[in-house]
Amino acid sequence: MSLVISEDIVQASGLSEKELVLELIILLFERKKISIGKASQLAKMPLLQFQNELAMRNINIHYDETDLDVDLKNLGII
Repeated sequence: MSLVISEDIVQASGLSEKELVLELIILLFERKKISIGKASQLAKMPLLQFQNELAMRNINIHYDETDLDVDLKNLGII
């Protein structure tokens, strides 16, 4: 599925398309809708870089055993 965001929304946000996508990914992570591993993958950032991005925004990393299991499955390890 693809999501089309109108140019009006992009312009109104004052962000580039890439920045707007990152904001959406961070929002989903912050609301515990996606794991940190999935978020960094969607953001096309190494995990450490994504964690630094969160730290710069003062967003706590919520990571528990369930998140670890999801990340391992996404990586094809289990």
